[in-house]
Amino acid sequence: MALAAAVLCANRKKPWERLEKTVLLGELALDARIRPVKGVLPAVLAAKHQGWPTAVVPVGNLAEASLVDGIEVLGVRTLRQLQQWLESGAALDPRVEHGTAHPESRPDLSDVVGQSQARFAVEVAAAGAHHLMLTGPPGVGKTMLAQRLPGLLPDLTEQEALEVTAVHSVAGTLSARTPLITRPPFIAPHHSSSVAALVGGGSGVAKPGAVSRAHRGVLFLDECPELRLTALEALRTPLEDGEIRIARRDGVARYPARFQLVLAANPCPCAPTDPRNCVCSPLQRRRYLGKLSGPLMDRIDLKVHMHTERAGAFATGAAEGSEQIRQRVAAARAASAARWHPFGFTTNAEVTGAVLRRHFALDSATMAPLRASLDKGLISIRGVHRCLRVAWTLADLAGRPTPTTDDVAVALSFREQGGVP
Repeated sequence: MALAAAVLCANRKKPWERLEKTVLLGELALDARIRPVKGVLPAVLAAKHQGWPTAVVPVGNLAEASLVDGIEVLGVRTLRQLQQWLESGAALDPRVEHGTAHPESRPDLSDVVGQSQARFAVEVAAAGAHHLMLTGPPGVGKTMLAQRLPGLLPDLTEQEALEVTAVHSVAGTLSARTPLITRPPFIAPHHSSSVAALVGGGSGVAKPGAVSRAHRGVLFLDECPELRLTALEALRTPLEDGEIRIARRDGVARYPARFQLVLAANPCPCAPTDPRNCVCSPLQRRRYLGKLSGPLMDRIDLKVHMHTERAGAFATGAAEGSEQIRQRVAAARAASAARWHPFGFTTNAEVTGAVLRRHFALDSATMAPLRASLDKGLISIRGVHRCLRVAWTLADLAGRPTPTTDDVAVALSFREQGGVP
C-alpha cells in the first residue's frame, strides 16, 4: 500500500501533505483491495514511539491497531478510498472502541481427584512463576493439572497484554474481533513439533515459535521424552534469558519468551496404569527419561511423581476449587512484587542469584539443607538459587516475611522429585 501511494503521488505530480505524516501498512491485492497483514500492532507501536501522528491500516487489522493509544488510527478498504483520503480528506473507517470482554469459562482444579501433592506443586508454580515437571502413569491427571495452571494466574497488566498481543500479531494468531489478549496464554505443541515450531523460524525473517507465543503464560509439553532431543535442548536459552534470538541471513530476530514451562512424562515407554505391570527393562527406563538432559532438568524448579489414586479418593468431598487457590496466589504474587520492585522484578522466578545473595541472604541455620546438598554434589549453584526462589514462594503463600528452614527443606525435596504440602 505504501509503494502504491508513492507511485500515485509521483504520477499526479502533486504533493499530498497527508502522505508525509502517515504510516501506511497493508498489502495491495490485484483488484485494488487492501488486504490485512501480520505484525500491525508492533508496527503501530513503533510508529507511535517515533512520533508519527497517523497510521492507516487495512480494515481487517483496524481492531488490532486500535489497541494503541496516542496515535490516530484509520482503516482503509481499497486503494481508491486511500487516494481520495490523501487528495481531499474523504472519510476512512475510524478507530474501533474495545468493550469489556466476556469472562471465559476456565477448567477448575476441583475436577482433579486426589493428587494433593501435585495440586500443591501447581499452586506453588503459579505463585512464583516456577517451572514444573509431572511424571506418572497415564490417566493420573498430569494434563488436567497443567491445563488448570493458567486459571490460577492473575490477569495480564496493560503492558504485558500489549507485549503478548504483539507477539501473536506477528505470528498471525490474533482474533479479528477481540485481538487484545488479557489472560496468560496456554500453548501446548504436539510432541512431534520441530525445533522451528518450538523456538521460531522460517525463511527470511524468523517468525515466533511456541516459546514466544507462550510469553507471560504457560508452555505445556506433554509426553516430553517423545520430543526431539534438539528441540528439548533449544529450550535451555529462553528458560534462562527470557527471550529467544534466531539468526537468519537477513538478520537476528529477538522475541520475548518469559514463560512457565510444564513438562509431563510417563515413567517408561510401556506406561502401564499399575507400575507393577511394567515390562520395560531398567536400561529402557533410564534411556526413556534420560532424553531429558541434566542442564535442562537443572532449570526445573518443581518435580513431582504422581501415583494412581485408589477408589477411596472418589468417596471424599469435593476438592478445593481454583477460586480459593487463585486468591492465595494473588496475595503471594503481590507480596513478591512489592519485595522485588526496587530491583525490577515482579515474580520470585525472575530474581537473579546475585540479588538473593547480596540483599536477601538467609542465615546459616536456614541454609543448612542446601549447604549439605551442595557439599554432597546433589545440586548445583543454579539449583541452590532455584531452591531459594521456591522457598521465598512458600513463605509468600504462608504469609511469612522470610523463608524458614522448613521452607528451604520443602523446596529442596521438590527438586529431588518429592515434597509434601
